Amino acid sequence: MMDQQTAGDEDMNVLQRKPRWMSRWAICAALLAVAPGAWAQTQQISLQEIVTPSTVILKDGRPVIFAVHGFIEFKSLAEMFPYIESQTQRWPGGITDEERRGLGRELLRRGIESRVVSMADERPLEALLTHTSNELRQAIARVKEPMPTGYIEAFLAVQEKWKHSVNCWSASSSLPGRVLSNWYPIAEGIQLYGATYDSTEHFWQAVKYHPNVMVAELTELLGLFEQKDWSPWIARLDGNPNVYLPNAYAVEFLRHNLALERLHWFRDELGHHGLQTNDRARVVQQRGATRFRFSAFEEKILWGDLADLFHLVYAFSTSDDPLRKKLTERHFDAIYLGDKRMGFISEEFRSLMLEIWRVKFLQMPRFGDVIRSIPIEMRLEHFLNDGDSPDIPIPIYVVYLNKIRDLARAQH
Repeated sequence: MMDQQTAGDEDMNVLQRKPRWMSRWAICAALLAVAPGAWAQTQQISLQEIVTPSTVILKDGRPVIFAVHGFIEFKSLAEMFPYIESQTQRWPGGITDEERRGLGRELLRRGIESRVVSMADERPLEALLTHTSNELRQAIARVKEPMPTGYIEAFLAVQEKWKHSVNCWSASSSLPGRVLSNWYPIAEGIQLYGATYDSTEHFWQAVKYHPNVMVAELTELLGLFEQKDWSPWIARLDGNPNVYLPNAYAVEFLRHNLALERLHWFRDELGHHGLQTNDRARVVQQRGATRFRFSAFEEKILWGDLADLFHLVYAFSTSDDPLRKKLTERHFDAIYLGDKRMGFISEEFRSLMLEIWRVKFLQMPRFGDVIRSIPIEMRLEHFLNDGDSPDIPIPIYVVYLNKIRDLARAQH
């Protein structure tokens, strides 16, 4: 059962794992003997390389990609600069000059943070955190390449934040950080709202489906989505800064997941896993006879992304869109839990995260011990390549995470 219990974290851990029978010294020797250039690729990255805009960081011979809004990817900071400039000029007359400057500063900071706090390579963050702010300033002063306004301030802000933070996700370098992730598999299961789940992630994604929605109905909706030309629909969201700017991640999420190949992927995945057409989507994600039928990774990229797609299309569609009626019929107009009906993008639904954490961290002693073990001086954070979440934006998620630690400490 160990493999099943750790499946969620294994799926997300993009760092290369060593065979258990090999020591790190044996691996080093093998690399030096067989591939003379391999060792250089795993060496530390200098601070100077990190702050130089043109640097492309390599790992295992491949560029380490970072992103803005989760889906707009880059290989170097220099590659990102034209994108930022294009965004500040995107809506002539639609935003003020001050708003343009603020947008540029925000995108720059987000991009630098995504570059440094990588899901695939911890070396950039190591380089930043093992130097002083003065050394960071000096390194940037030595850069001879073009840099946008606010470059040094953005780097300093990222350094200051992460010198006092723990990134709580399933492949965190901090063991407590991994345990605090929603993806962390719970061997004994967790009881939430009358059912047992393999992790808090399983509950969070399952509850996005109405109790009566069946797999056949999800497949039917995907078929309708595949027949629609989404280009004008997306263009409507892109063209309005009052819609796009507060919902940038959601719009980029929709652009990515409404692509025909992605819709085909969802349909294909629903045909796997031994699912039957009359299976109820919420029930199959609960713990049944087989524990960890779906890993936390599958919960997110299949069940979570599919539900988010349907809920977001409903939220951003016009009232006369025929698909909106179809989504209403399948109950993707809201979240249904017991006698509650909550808006998908609503404070009430978001606060449900705090309620399920009350069970995990306040009622399950072993998890309470873990969250209390992180010194109060360290802020609990959640950062994944500048990805966000329309159902519970990361800033709100982080506030809840620190609040539940306060509650756990007060409990003792």
